[in-house]
Amino acid sequence: MRCRIVGAPVQDGAGRMGCEMGPSALRTAGLVSVLAGLGHEVEDWGAVEKAVARPVAHGNLALKALPEISAWTAAIAETAYTAAKDAMPIFLGGDHSISAGTVSGVARRAAERGRPLFVLWLDAHPDFHTLDTTTSGNLHGVPLAYASGQAGFRGYFPDLAVGVDPARVCAIGLRSVDPAERRALTEAGVTVHDMRAIDEHGIAPLLRAFLARVEKENGLLHVSLDVDFLDPSIAPAVGTTVPGGATFREAHLVMEMLSDSGLVSSLDLVELNPFLDERGRTATLMVDLAASLMGRRIMDRPTRSHSGSL
Repeated sequence: MRCRIVGAPVQDGAGRMGCEMGPSALRTAGLVSVLAGLGHEVEDWGAVEKAVARPVAHGNLALKALPEISAWTAAIAETAYTAAKDAMPIFLGGDHSISAGTVSGVARRAAERGRPLFVLWLDAHPDFHTLDTTTSGNLHGVPLAYASGQAGFRGYFPDLAVGVDPARVCAIGLRSVDPAERRALTEAGVTVHDMRAIDEHGIAPLLRAFLARVEKENGLLHVSLDVDFLDPSIAPAVGTTVPGGATFREAHLVMEMLSDSGLVSSLDLVELNPFLDERGRTATLMVDLAASLMGRRIMDRPTRSHSGSL
């Protein structure tokens, strides 16, 4: 498979500095060589350059870096659209605000191919605030709302060429959800599996049901993996640590199941803050998880071809 590595060194959406170093840390941890070693053709496209920021004023005075995030979203969306042609793009964050651009860009490409885009959101947070509802003002908390066409972004973020149907979004691993997000997720029809659901049912049946829907609709699948999906005891390099996250084996199981499905067409690796890491352990784990998704396995198992990416 042809993989395109795209760096998105954005930290304007987060509350702590350091995420802009994430793409470099993932490359240093060996992402390119690992993918090549699995037999993939790897193209490293370097880093997205931010578009020119224009003045943007909003009534929510808590918002931080709105012009900058809007400019980043425009640039990343265009790059994502281009990179998703005849290849699987892997986007290296940067904070999770990059997904406003990555998801909207690959959604546009999927629409041109006549296939629905599904999104698997692996995160402690749903990032389903709008510009009106966020109280922190950190815009890494809004990308999924924007990309799924929620109200309140027009005139502030780039016009959304193609939005993702919220009913085709599945968020797994949630454990920090604000009341406004909880209401919005329910009203929009997003499938939500918080950590209690994982504790009660196990992660495999929850993911298996979602993948069956993607396959039934001949969909493409974008996976957005936030470091804080993982428990901070195994992945400390994130500015928004929330205890009780996915274990090492749960995370690898998700990636192995995604690999077996052959449905994944694009991937985000976000919120890695190397300044908070311990000798690169989080960066290495993220690369290992990407390797599991891209075909690394202990024992051979029947696997669908990765038709989603081509």
